[in-house]
Amino acid sequence: MSDLSRPVGPRIIAVANQKGGVGKTTTAINLAAALVEAGQRVLVVDLDPQGNASTGLGVDERDLTTYELLVDDAPLNSVIQKTNIEGLSIVPATVDLSSADIELISNEKRSFLLHDALRQTAMDAYLWDYILIDCPPSLNLLTVNAMVAAHSVLVPLQSEFFALEGLSQLMLTIREVRQAANPNLRIEGIVLTMYDRRNNLSQQVEKDARDNLGDLVFETKIPRNVRVSEAPSFAMPVLSYDPNSLGAMAYRDLAAELMKKHKKIAA
Repeated sequence: MSDLSRPVGPRIIAVANQKGGVGKTTTAINLAAALVEAGQRVLVVDLDPQGNASTGLGVDERDLTTYELLVDDAPLNSVIQKTNIEGLSIVPATVDLSSADIELISNEKRSFLLHDALRQTAMDAYLWDYILIDCPPSLNLLTVNAMVAAHSVLVPLQSEFFALEGLSQLMLTIREVRQAANPNLRIEGIVLTMYDRRNNLSQQVEKDARDNLGDLVFETKIPRNVRVSEAPSFAMPVLSYDPNSLGAMAYRDLAAELMKKHKKIAA
């Protein structure tokens, strides 16, 4: 029976696509920054051994990471780090995480480790509105952990040829997780990234996505924008790097669309 005295928990969203280079990490950190700008409190969980979300949010010191959270059952307050953006924190990652698949294989609860970590009572004090999990670009045990822990999956879809082909395996994985471990998991939506409205191919990918997936495709499209590409090298989201750029405005629109779905309006 659920504890009715506990506050309503945050919305947990896994940002996933097994294909690399689709704007997954870029979407995770910039959507997080846009949600914070809109008055939400957000935690990013970096579940990618490359640690790009951690770097992109300016986290250099990573003594305790998602590796320790999953493998060593480290307490939450030891792995959560504040970023330079008020209201935005992160559980960082390092390359150590790349061995987690092998180390956890004998653990009976291996698929539920992140689920349990993000639902311990110590989380209540942080009052997060959203937790965004940046998944690795593969359908491995780490991604399964993210999907078991999440309420929904947000899929960045690159506006390029063959973009839709990789979705079928991801959808199959989501269905398997739903059947085996998380029956309430749903698809938050598909967000088109690196979109060039002058390019016929981008327009065709959008048409195909909307024809096949209907309302699952967000109205907001993330444009191909040099400011979005430059921002990570300065260890900041594009909303901090160039608040008036087309990329920053697009991520604000995406955050607004997401909050409208959940009717999460800051007081």
